[in-house]
Amino acid sequence: MSIEINNESGYDVDEAQVLGLATFALDFVRVHPDAELSIVFADVAMMEELHVQWMDEPGPTDVLSFPMDELRPGSIERQTPPGLLGDIVVCPEVAAAQAIVNRHSTMDEIRFLVTHGILHLLGFDHAEPEEHKRMFALQDEILAAFAAHERKRQRGRA
Repeated sequence: MSIEINNESGYDVDEAQVLGLATFALDFVRVHPDAELSIVFADVAMMEELHVQWMDEPGPTDVLSFPMDELRPGSIERQTPPGLLGDIVVCPEVAAAQAIVNRHSTMDEIRFLVTHGILHLLGFDHAEPEEHKRMFALQDEILAAFAAHERKRQRGRA
């Protein structure tokens, strides 16, 4: 995978962990290893500007996804073709506020938002109840599998 991460937010983000999660998530849904993804961490002003420009909604948001080649998840029989997956923009400051409300760490919220953004790039949505159920079930499955993977990796280093 070619995953580029740019932190323009001023917040300290564990980019290595984000890279690990993004790689894991893309492998999980069988995206071709030559696919390209960009993740940008933006400050509130940039996120608000993007939110107004692309969603016509005021104020900053937590995550925006900008698909490029409209790739879809692969299957056991067939990976996606290589291509440009797209861009995900995450606002760590909004994530930090949401983390307090959701009673978990800012990094937990960032992992949630990156996974959510990746699924949007792959065509998932949550506007309808059935879509919501499907997207959030897969998102939860990816995050749980990544957490288990990280625990196993940490035990291997001990």
